[in-house]
Amino acid sequence: MEIVSAAAQAGGWSWAQTTALTVPFVALLGVYVTYSLNQRAVRRERRSKTFAEALTAVEEYLEMPYRIRRRPDSADVRRELTDEVSSILARMAFHQAWLQIEASSVAGPYATLVATARAEAGVQMSEAWQQPLITSDSGMNLGIAYTRDRSNEARAACVEAMRRHL
Repeated sequence: MEIVSAAAQAGGWSWAQTTALTVPFVALLGVYVTYSLNQRAVRRERRSKTFAEALTAVEEYLEMPYRIRRRPDSADVRRELTDEVSSILARMAFHQAWLQIEASSVAGPYATLVATARAEAGVQMSEAWQQPLITSDSGMNLGIAYTRDRSNEARAACVEAMRRHL
């Protein structure tokens, strides 16, 4: 027993010293892992929100034929509607650029969705502007929906790409 005591006193390494160094290291490792996981969750949440905003812009564009069709007879409203279409197009372009920079695996499916929505809703908007104005409450129910089959397929593919990216 005296040999062990003599070795410890002569500069040997003790379990207390090992523990004194190990505990802070393990604590720092735990802090780092927790911080990393929290940052990953924050980035995922931010991407999810941005993806949702990008999809919302397309949805707003697809709704424009209905808004145009139900417009009141006013030059101001016509100007507001055309300004809104321009604003939506700018937002979709912004999201396309953002996705090309931040989520390139999603950029292609989103570009396809935008192109498909523009093709479908663009024609529908042109037709809606040519329709007679609705002058009664009962006329607000258009009776038939504008076709969105291709846009719905493109949206499903885009959402799947977004899920994979997350």
